[in-house]
This record gives sequence, C-alpha cells and structure tokens, in this order.
Amino acid sequence: MKRIALVLSVTLLAASALAQSDMKGMDIKPGKSDVKGAVHKASGVVTKLDPAKSKVTIRHGPVQTLNWPAMTMAFTVRDKATLEKLKKDQKIDFEFVQQGKDYVLTSVR
Repeated sequence: MKRIALVLSVTLLAASALAQSDMKGMDIKPGKSDVKGAVHKASGVVTKLDPAKSKVTIRHGPVQTLNWPAMTMAFTVRDKATLEKLKKDQKIDFEFVQQGKDYVLTSVR
C-alpha cells in the first residue's frame, strides 16, 4: 500500500513539473519599475490587427522594465489613428502603459 502511495505521489509531482515547464520563460511578474503610469518601451513586429476591438498583436523582444522575456501579445490601442498606420509584419518601436489588466500602446515609431 505504501508503495502505491509513493508511486502516485511521484507521478503527480512529475506531471505537475511537466505542466509548469511548458510556461518556462513566460513569467510576466511585474518588474521593479512597475509603478502606476510607468511607460515601458519595446521593439517588435506586428502580427495581427483587430480594428473592431482596437487591438494590435505584437511579437516583441524583452521588456526590461517589467522583467518580461520576448513574447507575442495583444495590446489595446489608445488612438485609432495609430492603428490605421500599422500593417501586418511591420517592424516597430513602441511605448505602452498598464491600465488595469490591459497594456495600452501610447506611442509607435
């Protein structure tokens, strides 16, 4: 009986470790400068535009101020005129802020 309990425990631990390993490098905990109103900068490539939702998806490099690794994520666009200037596969440098649970593009170059 103890042997079965041990095997089950090891199996559960292994499954848990395997599930967590798929998210390695995606830890997006706030960095030191994650203060309300802090402006963050990154560079990336536009992968998707969604004008109906005022969203743009960007594959971006690391964001030092948030201690983020490179990833692909959607940003809300504050100004629809900015969204109209963007094209899929366009390389951009951009700035954004956090507003609640959203990350909002404030500037694109």
